[in-house]
Amino acid sequence: MELNNELSGITIVSLEQAVAAPYCGLLLADAGARVIKVERPEGDFARDYDNGANGKSSIFAWLNRGKQSICLDLKTENDLNILKSIISQSDVLLSNLAPQSLNKLGLPNDVLNKLNPHLINCKITGYGETKEAISKKAYDFLVQAESGLCSVTGTEKEPSKTGISISDLSTGLTAYSAILRALIKKNKTGEGTNISISMFDVMADWMNMPLLAHRYMGGAPKRLGLTHSFIAPYGAFKCKDNQILLSIQSNREFKIFCEKVLLMPNLVTNKYFKDNPSRFKNKEKLNEIINDYFSKFEADIIINLLNENNIANAKLNSVKELSEHQFLNNGLAKIGNKTIELANLPVLSKDTTNFVVPELGEHTKLITDEFFN
Repeated sequence: MELNNELSGITIVSLEQAVAAPYCGLLLADAGARVIKVERPEGDFARDYDNGANGKSSIFAWLNRGKQSICLDLKTENDLNILKSIISQSDVLLSNLAPQSLNKLGLPNDVLNKLNPHLINCKITGYGETKEAISKKAYDFLVQAESGLCSVTGTEKEPSKTGISISDLSTGLTAYSAILRALIKKNKTGEGTNISISMFDVMADWMNMPLLAHRYMGGAPKRLGLTHSFIAPYGAFKCKDNQILLSIQSNREFKIFCEKVLLMPNLVTNKYFKDNPSRFKNKEKLNEIINDYFSKFEADIIINLLNENNIANAKLNSVKELSEHQFLNNGLAKIGNKTIELANLPVLSKDTTNFVVPELGEHTKLITDEFFN
């Protein structure tokens, strides 16, 4: 049986912007929930991230397909009352506004709980809700740095952030799972839940491997780029037209690699390469041998040889090559009169028609008439 609209009948009101909460809302919408995106009069600033979709933002389209948009000026009493009315009739309130924004609107947790005792209130913050935490701005890049992720990412010479907004996306995914848990609880008990998720906490959890290495194994791993701290051969090797990543982790695999790919069976018994500690100690010499051999061939020839012999490998693809990849499952998003092609969600509902991106305030009248009269 396929997944299809499991959250049908669930209403999410989302005070969302940028990436973290919108990504969570996207996952909820794909599972069949009705997601009402509340935007300020000028709209979610992610609408202006790029103009790749006929002048509209392709990134906004990725994160907001399948939602409804209501435009509210929450500084006005009327629009604030509309929001309160929607919240009182919804299952979930999702937000990732600036710290204390809900409190400043007169909507702290205790007020929300009275407004809707069954409400699941999921709040995404940067660093939590302590006095010190709420004064600190939190963007994806900044949280990557604060959490130590940049210190273990990059080359030996320079730290680096990741190439995607991993703090935002991982937090959105965590919020999604927390909301699903709260919905299961509500179904059993009828009770609502207050959930607070900080981007820093999420990244700290994902950093447990280097954190545990620091605390119990003599030090955090060093930045190694595409190499490994104790395995060889491991990393990128140059062919005529591209680079190939190898990850050979056993003596058996190394033996097959030498005999069937390099056609150098003598390397297997060579004292410098006879086991992984020896190979790692002499990895510069080993890498030189592999690079010298690979450089004589195009990458596809070497990859075919590796695949035929079940040797772990990957091509070091560009984004262009990702866009043409045989394993890429494409999906659609329609924004304005433009339909764009993007990578599909990894877990899909059977109903794949929910891909329209709302215009700013497109559903304001419809939602206001329904929830506030």
